[in-house]
Amino acid sequence: MGIGQQEKATQKRVIKLFAQELGYTYLGDFTERKNANIETELLTKFLIRKGYSPVLINRALKELQDAAGDQSVNLYDLNEQTYKKLRYGVKVSESVGQHKITVQFVDWEHPLENDFYIAEEVTIKHKRPDLVLYINGIAFAVIELKRSTVSMSEGIRQNLTNQRPDMIMQFFATVGLVLAGNDSEG
Repeated sequence: MGIGQQEKATQKRVIKLFAQELGYTYLGDFTERKNANIETELLTKFLIRKGYSPVLINRALKELQDAAGDQSVNLYDLNEQTYKKLRYGVKVSESVGQHKITVQFVDWEHPLENDFYIAEEVTIKHKRPDLVLYINGIAFAVIELKRSTVSMSEGIRQNLTNQRPDMIMQFFATVGLVLAGNDSEG
């Protein structure tokens, strides 16, 4: 690939790396669908496989979504409260008075037991991160790519702008890794 190539070619190469070399499942182009940082269908599938009941799953998902969707806090606090739920799980019960069970959204003890996904052009409102990496349906990383003649700093600037409250800050509630690059930098 030569200097000045379109970022789409780089994007396709990165998708191929994640899908073919790292074993991620390619979810497709997410331009024309309703997107979220928590893809509940994928996360529910994982939680069912881990043996949680539908009632526990629904209650745990609500707690996670409430934490990740909190619009009353800044991004730092939003990340912190969401991280705690992702790292330590949430305690929920089948009904009032019953013993609470911790629902884990990520299998930290057995990392390869998680489901890994990659999607491109994940459109949220009016913004569109190039690539999003999901673990069990939870957006954990955003990758912004630029053509090789555009500085990587432009991708960094774009990621920073996207995290502002007037942009798509809530999408970044679950994201722990934000990357930018092109064929000549990053």
